[in-house]
Amino acid sequence: MSQWKQIQQLEIRLLEHVDYLYDDNFPMDIRQSLAVWIESQDWDTAANDESMASVLFTNLQSQLERARSQEQNFLQRHNMKIIQQQLQVKYMSNPVVMARVISTCLREERRILSSACTQEQGPLEKSLQNSVAFERQKNMDNRVGIIRGSVQLMDQAVKYIEDMQDDFDFRYKTLQSRESSDRNSEMMKQEVTRLQEMLNRLDFKRKEILSKMDVVIKEIDDLMTSQLSPELQDWKRRQQIAAIGGPLLTGLDQLQSWFTLTAQSLFQIKRQLDKLGELVVKVTYESDPIPLQKPQMEERVKYLIYHLIKSSFVVEKQPCMPTHPQKPLIIKTGVQFTTKVRLLVKLPEVDYQLKVKTTFDKDLPPGRVSRQFFILTNNTKVMDIEDYSNGCLSVEFRHLQLKEKKYINGTKGNEGLLSVTEELHSLSFEACFTVQGLTIDLETCSLPLVVISNVSQLPGGWASVMWYNLLTDEPRNLAFFGNPPRASWSQLSEVLSWQFSTLAGRGLNKDQLSMLGEKLLGQHASCSDYQVSWSKFSKENIPGKPFSFWMWLDSILELIKKHLLPVWNENYIMGFVSKEMERTLLKGREPGTFLLRFSESHLGGITFTWVEHSENGEVKFNSVEPYTKNRLSALPFADIIRDYKVISDGVVPENPLKFLYPDIPKDEAFGRLYNSQPSKVHPYIPSTLIPISEMRSNASSTPPSCQSPEPPMTPGEFNMLNEHLCFDIDTMNSPYSE
Repeated sequence: MSQWKQIQQLEIRLLEHVDYLYDDNFPMDIRQSLAVWIESQDWDTAANDESMASVLFTNLQSQLERARSQEQNFLQRHNMKIIQQQLQVKYMSNPVVMARVISTCLREERRILSSACTQEQGPLEKSLQNSVAFERQKNMDNRVGIIRGSVQLMDQAVKYIEDMQDDFDFRYKTLQSRESSDRNSEMMKQEVTRLQEMLNRLDFKRKEILSKMDVVIKEIDDLMTSQLSPELQDWKRRQQIAAIGGPLLTGLDQLQSWFTLTAQSLFQIKRQLDKLGELVVKVTYESDPIPLQKPQMEERVKYLIYHLIKSSFVVEKQPCMPTHPQKPLIIKTGVQFTTKVRLLVKLPEVDYQLKVKTTFDKDLPPGRVSRQFFILTNNTKVMDIEDYSNGCLSVEFRHLQLKEKKYINGTKGNEGLLSVTEELHSLSFEACFTVQGLTIDLETCSLPLVVISNVSQLPGGWASVMWYNLLTDEPRNLAFFGNPPRASWSQLSEVLSWQFSTLAGRGLNKDQLSMLGEKLLGQHASCSDYQVSWSKFSKENIPGKPFSFWMWLDSILELIKKHLLPVWNENYIMGFVSKEMERTLLKGREPGTFLLRFSESHLGGITFTWVEHSENGEVKFNSVEPYTKNRLSALPFADIIRDYKVISDGVVPENPLKFLYPDIPKDEAFGRLYNSQPSKVHPYIPSTLIPISEMRSNASSTPPSCQSPEPPMTPGEFNMLNEHLCFDIDTMNSPYSE
């Protein structure tokens, strides 16, 4: 079943999350019309390969044209034409952006499908769902709309006052122009009375409009304090969670709409106050309310505009190396990285270039870090209006690069107490502009960064990024790892599951997380509130092993991503299971039943164990030496399972693997994944790589091992080896055990 068909079968709650994924950048109509074709393309690679992205963009246009020509519904055909034109405008000059958008959507779909497979969501995802509740958004929409309506009505009121004042001014000047002899006439007295009534009416209207303005200004102030600012902080928190694999970050366009509408209301009130000031120049009187109240109100409006615009300057995309799009906030020296900042308030009044300057480790106290860096490339760019982002001002730095400072003696700085991957840095952005007489200094900063100098430091750096963004919402706590807080297992397990859904397309189920908990926590595994220290997670070695828990888990993630993805996504890898549990599960099964689990003694290894029954009823468990990336680079894992053979003297080599646990016939489970085919190039004899284990026995008490040659054998090598083997299969005890 295609991914899109699976999506359409989800419950309403999850479909609402899918709805968030699709907008004008990638309309759902395209996803629906071209579902099969879209899922068959490698968008992840295209997201970092401009030439491949260009090819896919051209092919997408062709697919859309074909789908449009076959569409029978006239309205749908018209809509597809409009969409095709919009995509042409948006992505023709930068198809990589389109590839990134589609790649993200597909990845998030897989994550949503993954979450549907688990019985319940973790505490982090539940809290995030609550924070974006539809009712709260509706309330915000209504409140902003009411304020806009009130400001529009005040515009009409100011215009009414202006017309009334013009009428009064005309009548007053007409009265003054009359001869003094006429001023005592009855008609003149009536005119004076009428003017006094008009002035009283004018005074009332001036007080009324100022009172309404005061109410609206207070309402905007309260909106910014009680709702708009918390919504922004909530978005920033969700950005942190999305950065470490959590739910897709949405809502920035909605925030921009709220910020922009609020700013437009404030600018409009400021213009109304300016207009009232002009009216005072023409007509004023004793106890005129405008000169008394306008200065204070004007200051409040300026203050609100200033702080609204300052807070709207955000980092839309956190710094990230294009080579590792799923691990942001880690920067390697000498490697280009990208980042993007955005102003959430649309400012049509700004009609000149708005320059943004980026600075690394700005204003850090002396001695705070052991290493110092500078930006090697151009660090200043101009903000532009993005058509496909609803006309907001933004700027993307695509080619930033860091270089480490060297000191006079040639060294790179003093050794600090923290490791390289625990030392946090910051990227700052600054801009300055003037709008409607207000000079506004903009400044924002990225989330804390980890700077590495070697790719081998990437796993440790990612552990630091996860720990920081999981446990704090502070935007710039660079001293965090001086005394890192603990994480509860319920929090940490959720984030670990996200790593698998992000990199491998399918998260971990309850059983797998429980097994991981036993690996990390031992006897405390059943306690979801058990507090895990940073050191235990990332720094201390697993008892009896030369590596930490995180290094072990990260190596498994890499193995899945590069070599086991099809098998993993079919849910065929049990993965995290101890040898004791493995034997319990296999003990009562049919001979040849096997399961797949990750090695506990090798970094990045997978093994399979099968069960056999001897004639006397004894149960034997056989485990093959773990396959690592070197072996899996030579032959796909599904093909290894299909062709695996065990050889021993006097016995015809055979594949001992019959049923995938619990009772699925091997070919039924893996048949669709077999992909290596014999050579069909003539006149050569077809050849196939065969994975073979050699059963060895000896007189010692050490169990013999079941080893796989590396790389797998060809048939010719297999025959030669088989002729020279002289092991007795009857003397074989249990094979390799980790």
